[in-house]
Amino acid sequence: MKKKTIILGIETSCDETAAALIEENSGQIPTILSSIVSSQVNVHKKFGGVVPELAARSHIEKIDLIVKKAIDESGKKIEDIDAIAATAGPGLIVCLSVGLNFGKAFASSLIKPFMAVNHLEGHALSPKLTTKLEYPYLLLLISGGHSQFLSVQGLGKYKRLGTTIDDAVGEAFDKTAKLLGIEFPGGPYLEKYAEKGNPERFILPKPILNKGGCNLSFAGLKTAVLRVSKEIKNKKDKYDLAASFQKTIEIILNKKTEIAFKEYKKINKNKNNIFVVAGGVASNKKIRKVLTDLCFKENFKPIFPPLDLCSDNAAMIAMVGLEKFKIKNFDNFDHPAKPRWPLDKNAIFLKGAGVKL
Repeated sequence: MKKKTIILGIETSCDETAAALIEENSGQIPTILSSIVSSQVNVHKKFGGVVPELAARSHIEKIDLIVKKAIDESGKKIEDIDAIAATAGPGLIVCLSVGLNFGKAFASSLIKPFMAVNHLEGHALSPKLTTKLEYPYLLLLISGGHSQFLSVQGLGKYKRLGTTIDDAVGEAFDKTAKLLGIEFPGGPYLEKYAEKGNPERFILPKPILNKGGCNLSFAGLKTAVLRVSKEIKNKKDKYDLAASFQKTIEIILNKKTEIAFKEYKKINKNKNNIFVVAGGVASNKKIRKVLTDLCFKENFKPIFPPLDLCSDNAAMIAMVGLEKFKIKNFDNFDHPAKPRWPLDKNAIFLKGAGVKL
């Protein structure tokens, strides 16, 4: 029997040290042999956010142990690994460098191919770990650092349809949670607060809702939440603000996704209407329901990765590595870490004051 390809993935773009092994499965969905994620929540909690230097130091302390654990739990031997894939960007450069350099050294010592992976492409392809997903498809990537709509034509082939002109939706969740006194990382827990509140209590702004195509903006919403939070007096107020914020995000994403559907159809006439939502914020259950309902209304097929594959992990990095391995798209050991690495290299940079839509 022909040996099945095994890829080791390594991820250290921010505050998770992760390693995973996946195995090709004869044209079917790959098998995740192991997926280890070591969180740094306790390291950064008292600072209310990720401290890059501390994150990098933690990666250095853990990376060899996490990779060893991933190999041990996979039931495979080091010599069974066919190639190594490591995140090269975007992210915090001091963090990226740890996993990237470890991956290069590991590949070099084994005399195996090395592949530098775009973290965002990892999210884009993450549903392929559990679903037979065919190109093309529309992608909504929503995380702590990114919010964008992309037409995915194939591996490395992306056309951006819309992006945030200021802050990412995940950042808006985290900042709102912090204002409500929810411990870092607060974004994932904000939804639980919202379940207990009145979503109609506070009227919050929906920036560029009716202009700018499917571009997004969350800075004004964050400012409004800051203003309202100063008037909060009790738990009920906190629950109501959380619910009002959650509802506002749902309305924004619903409206902008509806516009993105129309833009996507112009590009991909008579092709699959598949809608993938990936990234950390894709684990928000209310957002999943709102977007799923919209898909049924607009005749799109919704696909969400499992919750454990929405947040940062190395299995998705290995998935991109497997796709690159199949076409022998390998990288040299001098491939740099890239703190900024857009999926659509031709897209105009839209962040900053004075952006015109």
